[in-house]
Amino acid sequence: MLMTTTHMLQDQKIESYIGIVSAEVILGANVIRDIFAGFRDFFGGRSNAYEEVLIEAKKQALAELESRAAALGANAVIGIDLDFQTVGDRGGMLMVAASGTAVKIA
Repeated sequence: MLMTTTHMLQDQKIESYIGIVSAEVILGANVIRDIFAGFRDFFGGRSNAYEEVLIEAKKQALAELESRAAALGANAVIGIDLDFQTVGDRGGMLMVAASGTAVKIA
């Protein structure tokens, strides 16, 4: 399935707009990761542990978005938007929300 953040597809004709699709993924942050991330924050640098969680959450949200679009008969999703935020007590969980427009292309 073609998935893009753009609202138009170069060299592709959109036959029909099916509708908005969305998916949300919430992942918990591990206590050990929190400790090491705290050290990273204190000393500076990147937190590989959190980056891995972000990457995994994004992959899962996009896979769910694709699945929901396919269930509606779409073969592409355009205008994809990804939003990231922390939720739960003290921001202990990460939520990734993905949305876009399911379309049928020629």
